[in-house]
Amino acid sequence: MAKPLANPEEIKDTIRARARELGFDACHFARATLPDSVRADLDGFLAEGRQGAMAWMADTRERRGDPRVLWPEAVTVLVLGLSYAPGHDPLALLDHPDRGAISVYARNRDYHDVAKGRAKTLAQWLVSRQGGAVKVFVDTAPVMEKPLAARSGLGWRGKHTNLVSRSHGSWLFLTEIFSTLDLPPDGEEGDHCGRCTRCLDVCPTGALTGPGRIDGRLCVSYLTIEHPGPIPRALRPLLGNRIYGCDDCLAVCPWNRFASPTTDPAFLPRVELTAPRLADLAELDDAGFRSLFSASPIKRIGRGRFVRNVLIALGNGGDPGRAETARRLVRDADPLVRGAAVWAFGQLAPGGEARSLARSRLAVEEDGDVLEELRVLAGMDR
Repeated sequence: MAKPLANPEEIKDTIRARARELGFDACHFARATLPDSVRADLDGFLAEGRQGAMAWMADTRERRGDPRVLWPEAVTVLVLGLSYAPGHDPLALLDHPDRGAISVYARNRDYHDVAKGRAKTLAQWLVSRQGGAVKVFVDTAPVMEKPLAARSGLGWRGKHTNLVSRSHGSWLFLTEIFSTLDLPPDGEEGDHCGRCTRCLDVCPTGALTGPGRIDGRLCVSYLTIEHPGPIPRALRPLLGNRIYGCDDCLAVCPWNRFASPTTDPAFLPRVELTAPRLADLAELDDAGFRSLFSASPIKRIGRGRFVRNVLIALGNGGDPGRAETARRLVRDADPLVRGAAVWAFGQLAPGGEARSLARSRLAVEEDGDVLEELRVLAGMDR
């Protein structure tokens, strides 16, 4: 058992001050434990298959549900927050169907890289000052970061399942430093959502099936980022022009009015990613994709998934002038792109022309998913 430290509250204040110097907007403390209810919620989520293709969630269930299974020596968790609150209405772009809506968090540098670098610096400083051992986690590790953040008093779990903060609204990146130091936890923050259901009501696909309950298989963020294959046909029209992630449930949170727009250069939007033309994005080859998104989290999904999303948005835009773009991509080397291009062409081209293209491609296509798209477009599989 870790030895209690002298003047622990002063130590916490010193840690918070150092965290602010490194660019963190919040630093709270929790015990390295989670209640049984968190593990029960996780088990229910997985049992119903709501994780979709994210098999890693089930694979890491035991470690994810209990911080001390992940690291038995952990006593205290420092929960750190980075605000990426936008200085504009992130939903305004949804009214411009020729443009691609990219989630606010992905319009500049990959926050994993930014947060981990700063957290490692803080962790090293902590060890040099107070001793003990530490481990740093940023999202990709099996850590239930939102329940831990709620336990630390950084905020509370909103009905959209994300963390809400009095000071930062719904716009926080979370990072954790597990420590063997015995520091007293901060008090938990109560739930301040009240009767508000804005986040539930605005979800474009109905993925938020109840307060604090999400079906990942329907979530636009899951569909445009994690989902590896063709996006289900019934959900495609609901995506609109969202090509990477979805801010709807976050952006309508009333607590955002207390969040000051970020001034952190790492999270200020790059001009070329604020309102990119779908037609330009559809033309990206692999080299162009990697160049445009070299420091962005978008690079993680690869050109195939990204252009798939762009083609769905083009099809939803309804501009017949973009049909030729879809026609060209029907011959793309990536079957994921070809299948989305077939669907987009069917949305944009006259019916006879679309059916003619589909029938001509049926003779040469070999991929099963693309063949299914072609049969539907040809009127052979309704």
